[in-house]
Amino acid sequence: MGQTRHHQTGRFFEADKLKNIQPAAEGITLIIGVGAALTGLKAPVVYIDLPKNELQYRMRAGTANNLGKEQRDDNPETYKRFYFVDWVVLNAHKQQILPAIEIIADGQWKDQLTWSTQAAVSAGLQQLATNAFRVRPWFEAGAWGGDWMKEKIPGLNKEEVNYAWSFEMIVPENGLVFESDGQLLEIAFDWLMMKNAAQVLGQKDEQRFGIEFPIRFDFLDTFDGGNLSIQCHPRLQYIREHFGENITQDETYYMLDCRPGAKVYLGFQDDIDPVTFRQALEESVAANKPIDIEKYVQVHEARKHELFLIPNGTVHSSGKDNLVLEISATPYIFTFKMYDWVRLDLNGKPRPINIDHAFKNLDFSRKGAKVQEELISKQSVIASGADWQLVHVPTHAEHFYDIHRMEFDTTIDVQTEGKCHVLMLVEGTSVLVETANGSRHRYNYAETFAIPAAAGAYKIINEGAATAKVVKAFLK
Repeated sequence: MGQTRHHQTGRFFEADKLKNIQPAAEGITLIIGVGAALTGLKAPVVYIDLPKNELQYRMRAGTANNLGKEQRDDNPETYKRFYFVDWVVLNAHKQQILPAIEIIADGQWKDQLTWSTQAAVSAGLQQLATNAFRVRPWFEAGAWGGDWMKEKIPGLNKEEVNYAWSFEMIVPENGLVFESDGQLLEIAFDWLMMKNAAQVLGQKDEQRFGIEFPIRFDFLDTFDGGNLSIQCHPRLQYIREHFGENITQDETYYMLDCRPGAKVYLGFQDDIDPVTFRQALEESVAANKPIDIEKYVQVHEARKHELFLIPNGTVHSSGKDNLVLEISATPYIFTFKMYDWVRLDLNGKPRPINIDHAFKNLDFSRKGAKVQEELISKQSVIASGADWQLVHVPTHAEHFYDIHRMEFDTTIDVQTEGKCHVLMLVEGTSVLVETANGSRHRYNYAETFAIPAAAGAYKIINEGAATAKVVKAFLK
């Protein structure tokens, strides 16, 4: 799996047959399919894009399959291959054929196909690269999912069993939506990075991350739900060697909301014994029986606007009755679950447990008093004015991003300083964001938006009666 980044779309096809394809002697010849641009014919390319969530819905309905497969695997296996093989390969293919693409179309609608020329889309992307923008989020149910988003976010389906995640801004998952005369065209966020990465990230950070957007925001909703699994994420060298990723999932939990008594599981107890812990986990899986996880893992009270630091290798989980804004680095998903409270997923099947992977990555030195000292952010005011203050919410030394919280009654002026900012209104009703060129956009409570480095400067205007609080994440 670690080699999939080096695979090419052409390996899924018979090269000789592709080369033998010739246009008809008369009329128009259409070549349709994933490998159409591999024929070598000098012809306009129409690229039909499909949102990742729509592809997953079609997979669940049994109408979408993996690249080159004639037989369908079950949905979990199909999804894993989508995520770790097909989408990686096809994204590289899109970047390779980009100069030949003349038309970009949105293939998610059953009865219509909206489209635009690549030139027009490129002009739209150029505007996004210098102004505030928000991606289209999407929402998913899960074994531990809750009801906070269902109750607080307008427009969501109230009949859904729960909402565990909101993919607020996770580049491998999200799309950008353009509108013209009432017509909507959605394309993957990757287009913006392929076209305008230096403007979005800034010259220095683009040299470091290329077309990968390195910061993600998402929600974990456990209000009236359940605990997340006890888990950890791979160390940097491990994810590079075993999974072919460039960065690992160093994350944080920003507590957007929580009920009194809500908990976060983070770090080990001072007397942790790795051998005993592993035995308990393996016995739990074998016998399908619960264990007293608090014998091994520390529990901390969750408080609104607190930040828990989860560098790679750290054991962690969110407890019930939290709305977590997860601010994280953005590799593809690699979560090693060790204990999942002996429950089934929404399809009535056990969720995968990865004890062996986890124990190759767990940092058992993150225990005892060190957890409180190093893994719970110590916040401080670093600048202030007549009706505003800037709070530093420091991350761990291993995190390559940092976090500020801007608290203001009327307005606050911000400089990008050559960095991309990812932001969310975490307290208040709505704000207006005005970039240096005069463009204005409104963002409501709990909505994620980004300011590209090339925007230079921007102003945030509080539209509510009470103090607004905006979280800002940026690369160190």
